[in-house]
Amino acid sequence: MTRIQKTVFVLVALVAVVLGLTVHKVLNNQRQTDPTKLLDAGIVLLPQSRSLPALSMTDQNGATVAVDQFKDKWSLVFFGYTFCPDICPTTLAQMRELKGLLPPEARNNVRFIFVSVDPHRDTPQQIKQYLGYFDPEFVGITADVSTLQKFANAVSIPFIPADTSKENYTVDHSGNLVVLGPDGTQRGFIRSPLNNQKLKEQLPGLVAPKG
Repeated sequence: MTRIQKTVFVLVALVAVVLGLTVHKVLNNQRQTDPTKLLDAGIVLLPQSRSLPALSMTDQNGATVAVDQFKDKWSLVFFGYTFCPDICPTTLAQMRELKGLLPPEARNNVRFIFVSVDPHRDTPQQIKQYLGYFDPEFVGITADVSTLQKFANAVSIPFIPADTSKENYTVDHSGNLVVLGPDGTQRGFIRSPLNNQKLKEQLPGLVAPKG
């Protein structure tokens, strides 16, 4: 074999390797974000991303946050309240478990947000203490009822404001999670109840940084 033939052979081999790796990566990404498998895991993606309204809210540290500025990471948003007797503690515990099940590259690219729909009782201090029982890195936010309803309606997670004159009142709300993309738009939902065994397989392909 001449030097030129050897060179051509090596180049062809290198091209084949590169093409093989590229095809493998593309096929692997397609498998990871297979719409059928996502849906089976409870992940419902919108046909088109949905912009969020420019609303100001208050986080668990008393700082002002804008709901349309949750960017640079994916966000999973749950609407609930700290005095909730069942759905909220269960869902937050599942969110904590899900966070632990995700591989590091996916976990580091996801923000978990708790939106209190009970501003009458849920002060920033109350929210911070409550989230500390689950994961102190979770973000907690709230606002007045009017702002909360605008946010909830914008992401199709409606709730029924409570009659705060009643003792030990409850708030009717959804258990679904809102999925926000790193551009700050809504990408979809995760249906309740959470199936963490399926989510740990499917969610990384959606939220992990694309290299």
